[in-house]
Parts: sequence; C-alpha cells; structure tokens
Amino acid sequence: MVFPVRPARRLFRILGHGVRGVALIVTIGWGILALHFELPGAHGVMISTQAVWCLIGGIALLAPLWQRARPHLALAARCSFVIALVAIVAWWQGLMPRNDRDWAPDVARQLSYERNGNQVTLHNVRDFEWQTPDIAIPRWETREYDLSQLDSVDMIVSYWMGPAIAHTLVSFGFDDGRHLTFSVEIRRESDETFSISGGFFKQFEVNLIAADENDILRLRSNVRGEDVYLYNVGLSPEARRELFLAYLDEADDLRANPEFYNTLTSNCTTIVFDMVDKIVPGLPKDIRLILSGYLPAYVYDVDGLDTQLPLETLRQRGYINPRAQAVPYDAGSEAFSRAIRDGVPKAQTKEAEPTT
Repeated sequence: MVFPVRPARRLFRILGHGVRGVALIVTIGWGILALHFELPGAHGVMISTQAVWCLIGGIALLAPLWQRARPHLALAARCSFVIALVAIVAWWQGLMPRNDRDWAPDVARQLSYERNGNQVTLHNVRDFEWQTPDIAIPRWETREYDLSQLDSVDMIVSYWMGPAIAHTLVSFGFDDGRHLTFSVEIRRESDETFSISGGFFKQFEVNLIAADENDILRLRSNVRGEDVYLYNVGLSPEARRELFLAYLDEADDLRANPEFYNTLTSNCTTIVFDMVDKIVPGLPKDIRLILSGYLPAYVYDVDGLDTQLPLETLRQRGYINPRAQAVPYDAGSEAFSRAIRDGVPKAQTKEAEPTT
C-alpha cells in the first residue's frame, strides 16, 4: 500500500516530535535524580536547583507548540536547555570517587597485604560481632594465610529483595579449617544508607571487604534474616590460588584508584565475574550476571557446581539459615563455618588446562 506523501510526512513528523519529547523527559528525569543524590550543600539549595532545571526543561518541552508563531522564542528555549544540560553534564563528569570520606564503621578500612611466596599477611580483616543490623562490636585484625593450603572455594548468595536480587560473596577454605570471605560492597558514608537508585548516581564508592564468616555471613543469615545459600564451586587448585590473588590485586587497585559503585555495571557480581573471566576465559555474558539472584543457575550451566545433582537439590542443601541460627556466636571458632557446610555437596574439582 502506498501512502500519500503529505500524510506520510506528517506522520513521520509527529513520530519525530514524540521521540524527541520522550528523550527530553528522560534527560530531565536523569538531571533531577543526579542533583538529588550528588549536589552538595543544604537541602534547600538542591530543591531550588532542581526547580530551575525542571523549569528550563519544561519550557524546552513545550517549545514545539510555538515553533511557527514564535520561532525565536522556541530557539531560545532550546538553547537555554542545552546550556543547562552542558553545565549539569560537566558537573557530573567532574565528580570523582575518593577514599578519604567519613565512612560508615563497617566499611571504614580497606584491605591491604604483604606477600612472600605462598605466605600472605592480610591487614584489616573484618571480624565484627553484630548485635543488630546497625550495631556491632568492631574488630579489625591482621591474619596470615598459606596459599598452598587453599582447599575450597564457595559461592554464597544472600537474598535481600526478592528472587532476582541477591548479594554475592566468595569464601575460601584452608586445610586448617579456617575460612576467609571476600565481599565487594558499597562504601557508604557515616550518614548514608543503601539505595538501589543511588547506586546508579555515584552515591557510593566500592570497597572490597575480607571478613570472618562469623561476621559477614552470620550478619546476613542470623541478624538481618536474609535467605542465604552456599554452593561449593569446582575450581582447580591453580584457579583457586589465582582467584584469591585476584581479590588481593583488586584490593590494591581500589586503594590506588577508587571507583564508584554502579548498580548495573560495577557491583558485587560483575566485579567478581571480571576476575573469574581472566582465570577461566570464554565465560558467556548473561543477564543473570546482573540479576544476581539467578547467578547459581548460571554457574551451574557453565559446570561450576556439582552437575551430578539437580540445581534444586543443591539449592535445598545449600540453604544455611537453620544451621547458622543454631550455632551460638563464639569469636574465633570455626563451628559456624562447619555447621553451614553440613550436607552441602562438593563440586568436582576441575583440572587445570594444560599450557602450550
């Protein structure tokens, strides 16, 4: 069917106006949120700046209505919006992550280490005794580990907001029964609380926490009441070692080059994937790397778990809450770590690929 030329042009013009209008509304919304989360100073200053931005954006949005009658006024409205947008983008690009803020106590320190062959000494290992989700007896420790005694790697997935959203942690076990957990977390300031939307708008930096399981896992299963699942991951001894060292490298990098947390692109799952991808190249990209609640299914599909059992069986046996909540707190004890692994299937250890 052939449309008449004029109606077709009118249709395309209407569609073009619609697309530009939607793009303008999205841009205005982005500016409102960026100012809300990151504009320094008093609350009134932020509200006033948002109001001016909305006024300029609203006038630009209405500019096509008087394009024919008052073209100069419409052009002035568009130019004003472009100038305001350039100013906001320039301010936004100038926001830089830092390591010298007034941090919340649980993320106040950064992991550092020394290494001599297989012997590593870690500083600022967290071992808090949590009383409530917000109150803890703080302890930061120095610990020594022998990489030749690395015995296991476990993936822990803690669900705190529905089936699609979870926090991912990785725990390393040693021959002597000790476990050390790494967690990529938001680095909040002392007056901040976690916000998913704030994670899109440079509200938080990233911190890599190394912690005792009596702290970081008990906090989630026993204190916050999140649903926590533990899965044993089948990595070769060489891959375990490389992954542990990759975490130490990440800690070094974050101390030297602070980063902003991003809910989609730089979070607890994507950063871990980037490290693992260097050790096990060729891993497929997948939406489950963002919807981290489904991460166990992804790891199962790439043969990282015990595939001789159904994933649902691994999930049921890996649910640690009842076992975790039955163990009284005992600082320095491995009883908690032993209890949460009771009945968890061990994945078959993958042999290292031969080098050529």
